[in-house]
Amino acid sequence: MARRNQLACLDCQSVDRRGFFGSVGAAALAGGALSLAPRGVHAAPSRTSAAETAVKRLHASLTGEQRKEVVLGWDDKRRQTLSANWQITKASVGSFSADQQKIIDEIVRGVTSADGYERLQRQMKDDSGGRGVTAYSVAIFGDPEKDRFEFELAGHHLTLRCDGDTVPGAVFGGPLVYGHGAKGNSTRNLFFYQTKRANELYAALDEKHRKQALLARAPGERSVELRKEGEALPGISGSDLSKDQLELFQKVVTDILAPYRKEDVDEVQECIKAGGGYEKLHIAFYQTGDLDDDGVWDVWRVEGPTFCSHFRGAPHVHAYLNVARRV
Repeated sequence: MARRNQLACLDCQSVDRRGFFGSVGAAALAGGALSLAPRGVHAAPSRTSAAETAVKRLHASLTGEQRKEVVLGWDDKRRQTLSANWQITKASVGSFSADQQKIIDEIVRGVTSADGYERLQRQMKDDSGGRGVTAYSVAIFGDPEKDRFEFELAGHHLTLRCDGDTVPGAVFGGPLVYGHGAKGNSTRNLFFYQTKRANELYAALDEKHRKQALLARAPGERSVELRKEGEALPGISGSDLSKDQLELFQKVVTDILAPYRKEDVDEVQECIKAGGGYEKLHIAFYQTGDLDDDGVWDVWRVEGPTFCSHFRGAPHVHAYLNVARRV
């Protein structure tokens, strides 16, 4: 009962501002065809966005030895690897010079919102096991001075990308990962606010729609490929919701996107609209991993023609987000 009362408080918990790790500061896995529309005709970051400009500076600053480890070919399979805990290269952030670490911090600031930056700093510090800057590594695929490129930071409970809208069809440059090792649902968990918001929507459903929205077993947490056109989506559709419920659904998505920069969020909203709007999105809740057996669902996902997110909140958060444009 105590957890259910927590649902009334929907604001994201505050996070103390701190520097980068407390120091100096693939394709889109889409199941359908991706849009190859010319860049610049839709809302998206560009090569001249703040984060992308910093990627160019980082690339230019690399020594010959650093390039051997950090700069990878565009078709390197690591660009499409999706994991909640891995090192993309042996080039940990801590292995870079102090000036280069500051540039990496600029990139992270550039691809996140102000709250998102602070929240992810806290997450990385909490989840690094005291290893600080050695716990997260970076790679640059392609060449930021040429056609296609992508910066990627990966580590425990986090994958961030930056591509200047050069990865065809993919928002963010490809799927993202976020999470937090704090167990249970409380203010200690940096992303519990998302579960609270989703369960506010569930609580607003009538019994018929709850049966439609609540399913037994969740798919694999990394199963965030966009479904093929015409394939059935699990859960309840936005088209079945009342106006007030649909507004709550929109807030669920807003909370999912809150950690990221406005340019990427605008592109996501454009993709949702192109996929038929929020009426075409579905939300499903899963009995899998119900912490405390209290009916406040800790595993849930949002899917649509151009959008897929999976939130696994038990025993702690692993979350995945994949958005792409279709033809």
